[in-house]
Amino acid sequence: MIRALVVDDEPALRELLSLALRYEGWDARTAEDGHGALALIRDFHPDVIVLDVMLPDINGLQILRRIQADGNTTPVLFLTANDSLEDRIAGLTQGGDDYVTKPFSLEEVVARLRGLIRRSTHAVPDSSGSSLTVGELSLDEGAREVIRAGDRIVLTCTEFDLLLYFMQNPKRVLTKTQILEHVWGFDFGGRSSIVEIYVSYLRKKIDAGREPMIHTLRGVGYMLKVNDKQVPAEADDLDAAQS
Repeated sequence: MIRALVVDDEPALRELLSLALRYEGWDARTAEDGHGALALIRDFHPDVIVLDVMLPDINGLQILRRIQADGNTTPVLFLTANDSLEDRIAGLTQGGDDYVTKPFSLEEVVARLRGLIRRSTHAVPDSSGSSLTVGELSLDEGAREVIRAGDRIVLTCTEFDLLLYFMQNPKRVLTKTQILEHVWGFDFGGRSSIVEIYVSYLRKKIDAGREPMIHTLRGVGYMLKVNDKQVPAEADDLDAAQS
């Protein structure tokens, strides 16, 4: 049985979400504040966490930082009151795996959580995983390890799946729609900005201080390849919007 933790200070919303997840056959627990959430994370060991950003004591980003410091990699779906780019970037930068904005539909939340569970399940190492290499970048799917030029790069579950998709399709332009369908497996209703955000932060981990390998073709999509003079290493759409 999948264990889910719902953290929100609105009683009606907590109850609604927990009922929806129990209807799916999940074991759903709730917490109304940050301290209660941290206690349940230690004792309940959830498989996925629905976490409100704004809480009365400790905000959701602080909670995420605390559990990450303990080595906890449980996937987190953030609930945000605003659909601003800054809110989304803040949550995803801290290592959150996804987000929904209030108000939202229960069907959307359940679908997003199923996607997170699917990706986190893939995070369990197994001996059948394959190894991929593009230039000096290597990825071990079984061990969930990424190394570039001898340096190990730590990625979140979603970042790993995004890079895996790129490395399975080197020198091929991938559109945002293709990435959404393959990595997230859910119709985001045109919210392609989540792809821009994740590509931006994946690029910062993979390409930081090195020759760029993740390239943007304006208005078309993204490509992973060893840099050459024919394909300029442009900043992605998110970086351009912020500059």
